[in-house]
Amino acid sequence: MPMRAHLRGLALILLTGSSLAAAADRVDVQAAPSGIANPAAWPAAHSPSAITDPATERAITRILKRMTLEQKVGQVIQGDISSITPADLERYPLGSILAGGNSGPYGNERADAATWLRLVNEFRAASRKAGAGVPILFGVDAVHGHSNIPGATIFPHNVGLGATRDADLIRRIGQATAAEVAGSGIEWTFAPTLAVPQDLRWGRAYEGYSSDPQVIARYAPAMVEGLQGTLGAVRVLPSNRVAASAKHFLADGGTENGKDQGDAKLSEADLVRIHAQGYPPAIDAGALTVMASFSSWNGIKNHGNRSLLTDVLKKRMGFEGLVVGDWNGHGQIPGCTTTDCPSALNAGLDLYMAPDSWKGLFDNTLREVREGKISKTRLDDAVRRILRVKFKLGLMGPRLVERGDPAAVGADAHLEIAREAVAKSLVLLKNEGGVLPIRPGARVLVTGPGADNMAMQAGGWTITWQGTDTSAADFPKGRTIGRAISETVAEAGGKAEIASDLPPGAMPDVAVVVFGEQPYAEFQGDVPNLDFHARAGELDLIKRLKARGIPVVALFLSGRPMFVGPEMNLADAFVAAWQPGSQGQGVADVLVARKDGKPARDFTGTLPFAWPQDARSPLVDPLFPLGYGLSYARPGKVGPVNEDARVEHGPAMSETTFIRHGKVIEPWRLGLDSVVSTRAVDVAAQEDARQFRWAGQGAIALDGPPVDMERHRNGGFVMRLDWRIDARGTGPVTVALGGSRLDVTSIVDASVAGKPVALRIPLQCFAANGATLKEVGQPLRIGADAGFTASIRNAGIEGVGESIPCPRPAR
Repeated sequence: MPMRAHLRGLALILLTGSSLAAAADRVDVQAAPSGIANPAAWPAAHSPSAITDPATERAITRILKRMTLEQKVGQVIQGDISSITPADLERYPLGSILAGGNSGPYGNERADAATWLRLVNEFRAASRKAGAGVPILFGVDAVHGHSNIPGATIFPHNVGLGATRDADLIRRIGQATAAEVAGSGIEWTFAPTLAVPQDLRWGRAYEGYSSDPQVIARYAPAMVEGLQGTLGAVRVLPSNRVAASAKHFLADGGTENGKDQGDAKLSEADLVRIHAQGYPPAIDAGALTVMASFSSWNGIKNHGNRSLLTDVLKKRMGFEGLVVGDWNGHGQIPGCTTTDCPSALNAGLDLYMAPDSWKGLFDNTLREVREGKISKTRLDDAVRRILRVKFKLGLMGPRLVERGDPAAVGADAHLEIAREAVAKSLVLLKNEGGVLPIRPGARVLVTGPGADNMAMQAGGWTITWQGTDTSAADFPKGRTIGRAISETVAEAGGKAEIASDLPPGAMPDVAVVVFGEQPYAEFQGDVPNLDFHARAGELDLIKRLKARGIPVVALFLSGRPMFVGPEMNLADAFVAAWQPGSQGQGVADVLVARKDGKPARDFTGTLPFAWPQDARSPLVDPLFPLGYGLSYARPGKVGPVNEDARVEHGPAMSETTFIRHGKVIEPWRLGLDSVVSTRAVDVAAQEDARQFRWAGQGAIALDGPPVDMERHRNGGFVMRLDWRIDARGTGPVTVALGGSRLDVTSIVDASVAGKPVALRIPLQCFAANGATLKEVGQPLRIGADAGFTASIRNAGIEGVGESIPCPRPAR
C-alpha cells in the first residue's frame, strides 16, 4: 500500500465525529498526487535474458577496467552532427552521435544514403581510436520511415497507423524501416513513440497511435520486433536490423492542456492505467533503449525523476538496456543547465542527449565524478548498459556486424507496404449518395491545397524537422494524392485534372478537395483549440463546387481529428486521410473504382481517436467515437452535424507568434514610444502589414506574460521578422529579445528599400548576449532613430534547417 494511503487510513481510524471530517480534509490536501512513484503499483516486466550473456558481461567488465575516467564520461554523452566532427572525438571521446531533425551530413539535409554511410563510418573510425576501442552508437529520428533521406519509404504517421488496427502491418513497417536505416549505416532509431495522447491540442498527437492504451500495448512489441527482430541468446542483431527506442517515458501525451513538454497532473493509478501500458510489452519484446520524456509528472521533470527512471523502469520493469535523454532535456531539471546536470545521471539517465552542449557537459560531468557528486558505481552502471547495447548491435567484437546497403532505401517491397498502410489508414466518416467509389470513366477534378502537395501529406519529420519544404521531387518513386488519383482514374477509362479551382466551362462528375493542416513538429504544432482554420479558401471552394451541382469528396489531411463541421455538412463524402506519407497510390486504391466497377480496396480504417463535434478540448461529447468508421460494405447515414465551434474566434493565442499578417497575436500587446507612429499598409495583400515610422529616437515593443523559451534555444530556432524597409533614417537599428539587444544596422543597410525581406536571428545569439530565455515577457523590441520606417508583416519564433550567423554590429 502506498505510504500516503496508509497514513490517511490511520488518521480516519483515530478520529471520530466532527473532527473526522476536518481531519479528512487536511489529509486530502496532504494526499494530493505527487511525482514520486510507488513501484509496487506498476506492472512487472523484464528485458529478455538474450539481451546479454555471461561472456558479454565479462567482456564489458574487462573494458571498464581499462577505460580511463575521461573515456567513461564520454560514453554517457551524445552530440549532434551539426556541432561535432570526427576530429573532436580525440579530445572528447563521446560514446554516441545523433542527427537531429535539421541535421544532415556535411550540412546537406538532402544527402543520400551513401553520404550518410560515409559520415557514420568517419565517426565510427575516429571513435575506435579515441574511446578505448569502443565505437560510437549513432542514432536518428526515423519515426515514419527513414524520413531524413530523399527517396526513402515514408509511411503514414502513427495516427494513421493507429487507424489500421493491424499489429502485423506495424511489424512489417518496422522491419522495412530498419532495413532502410541500416542501409545508410545507422544502427539506432528513436522510435517507437508509445505516447497515449489525451488532448489533441498537443503538437505531437500524430506521433501517438491512439488514445486507447490497449492499442499502444498491442503495437509496442510489434514495432520493437519489427525494428530489432527477436533477440537471440549469444546472437547479435543482423545487419538489416536496428535498435529501437521506446519513448517518451512517461506521459508526454497526458500533459495539462496538451502542452508539449508540460506537466502531467495525474494520479499514479491513471499514470499507470493510461500512459504506461506500452512499456512492459516493449521491454518484454527486447527494446534495447528507452527515451526519457521532456515532460513532468506532478511537477517533477521525468529526466530527473529517480522513482520513475530507476525504481520503476529499471527495477520494477526490469529494463536492462540504456536510458537516453531527449534533446537537452536534462537542462530543464531545476538546478541544472544543459552543460551541468549530475542529477539526471543520478536519477537513472544513462546517456545525455546533449546535441550542442556536449563539450561543457563533458568537462562538468568529469569534474563531478571526481568530486563524488556522481558516484563511480553509477557511472560504471551507465557505461555498462551502453556497452551492452553496442555488443548486441554487433558493433564490438568478436561478432562484428557491418551495416550499409544504400540500395535498401526506397526498395520496391517497402513502397508496397507503405501503399498498403495508406489504404488501411483511411477512415470514411461520410458517404452520401454513393459518391464513393469514383466510378469508371468519370470526369474528376482534384483540387484544394493538398491535391499536389507532398509536404502536407507527409507532415513533419520529413527531410527536415518541421517538414515544411518537402516536395514531390524528394520522393521520385512516390506519388502525391492528386497524381495518384489522376493515374488511377485514367486507367479506369476516365479523365482527371489537378487544378486550384474549377476550370472555366468544366463540369466534372465529381470533385475531390484535398485540404487540411500544414506540416508541423513538436511544440510548433500546439494549438489552443481544435478548430480547423482554412488557409486557402477551402470552404469557399467547396461551396462554389456545390453551387454548380458538383458532388464533392472532402479528403482531410491532418495530424489529429479536428472540428470541421461546415466542411463535413457541405461535402457528400468525407475521408480522414491523416498524414499518409509518400505513397498517394494507397488513397487512390480505395477512392477510385477500377474498370470492373470495384476499388482495389474497401475502407477498413477506424478512428484511433474520437472525432470532435466542436473545437473544445478535451472532448466531452464527440461527434464520432473512438473506433468509428464506415465502409462500402458497411454504409451509414450521417445527418447534419454541428457547425458551431463553441470557442472564441479571432487570432489564436500563441507563445511564439507575435505578429501575423500585421495583427498582434494574443497574449502579446504592442507598445509604442511617442516618437513612433503606426498605420496598416499593404505588402502582399490588403492591409496585411503594419508600418512603423520613427520621428525621433525610440522603440516599439511587444509585451505579455512571461513565457519559457529555453526549449527554443536549441534546434536552430530563430527570431524571424518578415518586414520591408521603407526608409533608412538615421542612427543604428536594434532588435531585442528578453532584454538582449543586438545591432542589425548592417543588415538594414544591405536591404533594398521597398522590397520585402526576412530577417532571421538565432535565439542563441540573444542568449549569448545575456538574454534570459526562461521568462521572456518582452519577446520583441525594435529600436531606431528619426526617419526609419519599416512595415512588419509577420514576427515570431520558428525552426530552421540551416546555420545562420549572428548579426554583426555596423562599423
